[in-house]
Amino acid sequence: MKVLKIIFLNFLISLTIIITIELLLGYWFDKNNFGQYMREHRMKKNDYTLLLDGITYNFTYERNYYGFIGEHIEPRDIKAVFIGGSTADERYKPRNLSIVENLNKKLSNKNINLKIVNAGIEGQSTLGHLNNFKTWFKKLENFNPKIIIFYIGINDYLADLDNLNERKERDGLISNPNKKEMIFDYLKSSSIFYDLLRKIKHKYYKSDKPRVVYDFNKSILELYKNKKFDFLNYDSALNKFDIKKITEQNQKRIDYYLKNIDELNKASKNIGAQAIFINQLMSDGNNNETLFILNYSLIKHCKRKNYKCIDLGKKLNGKKDFWWDGIHTTIKGSKEISNLIFDDLIALISLDNI
Repeated sequence: MKVLKIIFLNFLISLTIIITIELLLGYWFDKNNFGQYMREHRMKKNDYTLLLDGITYNFTYERNYYGFIGEHIEPRDIKAVFIGGSTADERYKPRNLSIVENLNKKLSNKNINLKIVNAGIEGQSTLGHLNNFKTWFKKLENFNPKIIIFYIGINDYLADLDNLNERKERDGLISNPNKKEMIFDYLKSSSIFYDLLRKIKHKYYKSDKPRVVYDFNKSILELYKNKKFDFLNYDSALNKFDIKKITEQNQKRIDYYLKNIDELNKASKNIGAQAIFINQLMSDGNNNETLFILNYSLIKHCKRKNYKCIDLGKKLNGKKDFWWDGIHTTIKGSKEISNLIFDDLIALISLDNI
């Protein structure tokens, strides 16, 4: 009995010390505690292999402590952010070959002291981007970027407009939809011990999981197995479509999309940032009339509202090897997109304020 009492007493003392440390050093009462949000997008590392043109790329996809793609950077040091869905995230290729890093190389070559930080999240539409401001960015102390670049269009073309309420928390999975797991996510994000363990694991990461393999050449062959490459450029689309007719047919989606654009512009201004919107295309170019009219409506809206926008849908003349699955770009595609938008991007940025 005496031994049991000693064990129980030691247990109580240890538990009291742990609880005290948690209350004093943990994030239980921290207004910037991520809570149930962003757990799947912070301190993540995944190993991938890319096969393309006879070259094997082995690389690690990494998201840092604050949820951004790449190495650690303090929120106060971030001046420009790139936001989008999986076409911005680009986890399927080495980071140095992504759109964002191609832009950063060009900035460096021009001796422009600016680095764009990637905040892309797979699956996000403009609805998810708005959630970023509410559940992610507001948790980042001294996060005051001067520029926020939105690379948008495809996921809003794909979005289910009939179930918006259900999609609000699921868009990009910023929050785990499982209610039970949300509670555990909150507990984990609040614990100082769990936070320290995750930091150590992230720093000294070694994975024994099988690598995820992307074979771009095989995917391109499969994509065009039963169809030919048919890219429609912007000028041809203007001749092909009845703008008034397809606008009326897609009015609900256009109104929803432009409303989100207005809210994103406002949310950016509220944290002192200038929003820049870039539309995008899939492998069929402007053949998709719904995506075409979203892109067309965005640029028209930007001119009316005096927003800063880049019309990639008008500029891009796609080639067969620019996309590996019809939506996501290959190394060549990402490089071409960065080439097409760079000059316009620099023209829109007020470098004196960076």
